[in-house]
Amino acid sequence: MTSIDQLKPAKDQHPSIKTTASDPAPGAAEEPEAKQENGDCAADAPRQTDPPEGGWGWVVMLASMWCNGSVFGIQNAFGILFVSLLEKFGNENDEDLRFKTAWVGSLSMGMIFFCSPIVSVFTDLLGCRITAVGGAAVAFVGLLASSFVTSLGPLYFTYGIVFACGCSFAYQPSLVILGHYFKRRLGLVNGIVTAGSSVFTITLPYMLTGLLKSVGLAYTLRVLSIFMFILMLAGSTYKPLLPKPVSSSKSGSRCPSLKRVFNVHIWRSLGYRIWAFGIPAALYGYFVPYVHLMTHVEERFGVNANKEILLTCIGITSGVGRLLFGRVADYVPGVNKVFLQVSSFLVIGLMSMMIPLCHVFGGLIAVCLLMGLFDGCFICIMAPIAFELVGSQNVSQAIGFLLGMMSVPMTVGPPIAGFLRDRLGSYDVAFYLAGIPPIIGGAMLCLIPWVEARRRRKEAQLVAEATEKMLESKNGAEVKVKPEDTESII
Repeated sequence: MTSIDQLKPAKDQHPSIKTTASDPAPGAAEEPEAKQENGDCAADAPRQTDPPEGGWGWVVMLASMWCNGSVFGIQNAFGILFVSLLEKFGNENDEDLRFKTAWVGSLSMGMIFFCSPIVSVFTDLLGCRITAVGGAAVAFVGLLASSFVTSLGPLYFTYGIVFACGCSFAYQPSLVILGHYFKRRLGLVNGIVTAGSSVFTITLPYMLTGLLKSVGLAYTLRVLSIFMFILMLAGSTYKPLLPKPVSSSKSGSRCPSLKRVFNVHIWRSLGYRIWAFGIPAALYGYFVPYVHLMTHVEERFGVNANKEILLTCIGITSGVGRLLFGRVADYVPGVNKVFLQVSSFLVIGLMSMMIPLCHVFGGLIAVCLLMGLFDGCFICIMAPIAFELVGSQNVSQAIGFLLGMMSVPMTVGPPIAGFLRDRLGSYDVAFYLAGIPPIIGGAMLCLIPWVEARRRRKEAQLVAEATEKMLESKNGAEVKVKPEDTESII
């Protein structure tokens, strides 16, 4: 008992024995700052920043839900706008125009993810609120400007770049801010927030169809710009509770150093590196069914097949999956949440391979129901896993770099599948091959819990060795403890 009592004051005198997997940046003098910069362990966050698990957080949750719904609802409904753009700028049967118009939507979706690493830096520098409101304002300007264009060319800039970049700056803070208010319920809250995109994806096409028929394309885009204005108001609710991880340098300069702007600590975590490369590897085939399924249905079951019901099935079960697995994730401890993503990749990979085998339309509906359910599982637990791997102080850039890396397979995978279809005359081989990357990527993610458990064992061993050396030095009178200190603790 004496050794335990003596350990406490010595620990206060020697904070250096708190060993972590990655040391803080050189020049960090204070222990709290070192904790905030650690990109390996979420448990290092100070106790006073524990989230309130509610309160104003419920308002923030609803605002984030609107962000996810409006951003991805509009993106996913581009197919409705696509037809109107063809009618406005030329002939619906013009193949060259169809190709050029399709790139407007592809550029827009790709830019949302491509800009994410830059957005994460701005989020660390300026905070979630300023970044989100500024992004929504840029998206509002881009969408409003798109309603005044008279040719297809300017849409690449107004819709594909300005609107998409604004959406990117508004979207990522909506994921980061949730960790300021929730930890124990973070899975459920992320499920509710990400379910917003499912709700908008299901309902917005019907609204857009009615607007396009009644007021035309220009006024429809102006109505959608109102969604971005509301998003500005929603972003203003992102009141941060955690300190910003980026601070100015000791030299007195108001500009932070490059090492503090770009958070290199997250890459020192082997678990995060596996996660950041495993997910993009899985996504090379992940989105192929979502892009080419409608054309495949027309080729196999005819143009009169009720192919829209398949998108509805995916949208509904994806929303259910986000709510269901988001709640389940709250009961899965630590990085073991990764196994939920592993199961989602495994099921989606197998379902992709099942699509060519479905010669009955009912079988295809069953496949789409399962794909949507586990798509919701994959999406809703991305942020909770990031919090577990790198901690709340580093999660912004962790998510940002991941989304940026996701932009490559999202852009490359579907065109490769289209190339295979043109060469081979059917989508069968494309769907078979599309099922392989999710399975391989999911297998890579299985290593994360083992890597994190090994890291914790090493940390515990280092702490034990440091404690033992400290006690030996105390017994040899190398470290002097005042008697009154010991008595005050007893």
